[in-house]
Amino acid sequence: MRIRTLAIAAAAVLLTACQTVQTTRPGAVGVDRKQIMLVSEQEIEKGAQVAYDEELQKARTQGALNADPKTVQRVQGITKRLIPQTATFRPDAPQWQWEVNVQKTKEVNAYCMPGGKIMVYSGLIEQLDATDAELAAVIGHEIAHALREHSRERISRAYAEQLALAGIAVATGASQNTMEIASQVTAVTFTLPHSREQEAEADRIGLELMARAGYDPNAAISLWRKMGQVGGGGPPEFLSTHPSSASRIHDLEASIPSVLPLYRAAAH
Repeated sequence: MRIRTLAIAAAAVLLTACQTVQTTRPGAVGVDRKQIMLVSEQEIEKGAQVAYDEELQKARTQGALNADPKTVQRVQGITKRLIPQTATFRPDAPQWQWEVNVQKTKEVNAYCMPGGKIMVYSGLIEQLDATDAELAAVIGHEIAHALREHSRERISRAYAEQLALAGIAVATGASQNTMEIASQVTAVTFTLPHSREQEAEADRIGLELMARAGYDPNAAISLWRKMGQVGGGGPPEFLSTHPSSASRIHDLEASIPSVLPLYRAAAH
């Protein structure tokens, strides 16, 4: 009886702590799914800053941070065009404390941590021989994950599972210290794959961001085709957390007509 009472109490606290939020506006691509969050946006952004600073320090120690000024200028220039377009989905985003860096490595990867902490790996540019529009597709996709707060959502889901199993432990709440959050942000950035739902949302929002910034959205198709071909003995690291498939390309092709007018308007 006591265990059952504790379980009911735990469930009540869990439900109270949860927030159903609309992180972004739908945009032309129509992403309007509401999300359940158990961790605050502020906690996640603090943890992301710590996690990002740790990655910067690692790259700096290896002499790999922003080693090629021309590449850095190129990546930052593309991102500078994308950032103002984020206002379409959330008005606060252009005022985020954006950081954009390039890490010299053979790995094919890129990410945007919560709050706009971007890293592009030089291997992605070199191995894909990426055009500016293709880079815009990658960076736009990663920015979309941050706009939708997918890391916060995934960490919230993990906490919900832990709390449901822990029962009485839920009474202490889901609050974690910054270092624990930083560890979680690192894990969801580099290790755990996004859900298909989250990937589809990032694809569609990223497509609209690049179109509004004046980059041909068709480049997203050529990007993912290149991504599927690179890697030799195995797929690039990027695909371990960003699965590519024929269905993904099909979905992108289906979304392009809704953003083409935005591209044409921006390009002329």
